[in-house]
Amino acid sequence: PLKINIKGTLVSLPYVTMTKKCVEDFGGKVDIDMEKNVITVSPSEYFPPNADEYWIEPDASAASYPFAAAAATGLKVRVPILNEKSIQGDYGFVDILEKMGCTVERDEQGTTVTGPPQGTKLKGVDVDMHHISDTVMTLAAISPLCDGPTTIRNVANIRIKETDRLIATVNELKRLGQEVEHGDDWLKITPKPVTPAKIECYADHRMAMSFGILGLAVPGVTITDKKCTGKTYPTFWDDIQYFCSRVEEASRSEGVHDQPPPEKKPKTN
Repeated sequence: PLKINIKGTLVSLPYVTMTKKCVEDFGGKVDIDMEKNVITVSPSEYFPPNADEYWIEPDASAASYPFAAAAATGLKVRVPILNEKSIQGDYGFVDILEKMGCTVERDEQGTTVTGPPQGTKLKGVDVDMHHISDTVMTLAAISPLCDGPTTIRNVANIRIKETDRLIATVNELKRLGQEVEHGDDWLKITPKPVTPAKIECYADHRMAMSFGILGLAVPGVTITDKKCTGKTYPTFWDDIQYFCSRVEEASRSEGVHDQPPPEKKPKTN
């Protein structure tokens, strides 16, 4: 058998669980010993599942952006198929949005998030995001829209992603005029009026998409590296354009946020 010895704490465990399930669906044998920090893959014969098609869940990490867009604008967003049966850790992002004041509806056919009503800010939260760390930037980017501080803990692992995401997030929030404190594995954002700024993306798709969501709710947010989102979400800016049109429609009819929406989608260079 193949044995993988994990040094230190295993992070993003849900991804390991997803991989284990996929391997086992094709006849593989995987054992995860959390006490010994050892993953064992035993020899086996692979075979296709007993079906003509193999079903794959929608990407919960990518879904965090439209869900966050709903939170930021007061609109309603539904992602079909993605539901409570998901084994993806990042599906837990909707639980955080619920704590922030969003309405979350979960059923067999999908998940719907509706942002707070007109004139109501999001609530600041204090959360451990160790196992859903790909959504750290999404939460941090909408934290300027909250009524109080947001603290994100236990996320040292985001410092060795496409970039040092913790420091990158701190830098760009400060560029936007936010009050930010941080340590090796945490950051605390105290909301201040957003200062228009050009956001550096560090060639990191999640930095670009996260701050693009903030640009739906407040004017003056310019994303400097539009193309880096193609890595995981090629149609992101098309979807953002659609959101902008919905924000403008809602603003003309009822208004969806206490800050005026931009006249067009977040600027990109």
